[in-house]
Amino acid sequence: MTARGRESWYEDEAGPLVRSYAVTGGRTRSDTRGLDLITLVVALRTASETPGLEPEYSRILSLCQRPVSVAEVAARVDLPLPVVKVLLSDLIERNLVLFRTATPVTDAPSPHVLQAVLDGIRKL
Repeated sequence: MTARGRESWYEDEAGPLVRSYAVTGGRTRSDTRGLDLITLVVALRTASETPGLEPEYSRILSLCQRPVSVAEVAARVDLPLPVVKVLLSDLIERNLVLFRTATPVTDAPSPHVLQAVLDGIRKL
């Protein structure tokens, strides 16, 4: 403990210093396939309906009350993307969160359309 009564891993400017591996229990990869930056996730329950969750899980559930991308969750909880993917995977396995992968675009625009757009931009 420091003179201020806080443990040594706490820094006033940065807040609590907890390493990513401590948050994920040492795991570095999510078990759920299909979680990428644009995957949409939505909570099936609120954090208050699921007592006993760790703070990171509760924060994620609170953010996912409406469909939101994995990238946005990572930005809002201020954790690295791989950590958020592991935590989201845990919530998905517990049936607390649903996810939907983005449908890949299969019809690429024709070269003619792309050239017309490029010509239009050059005229600006």
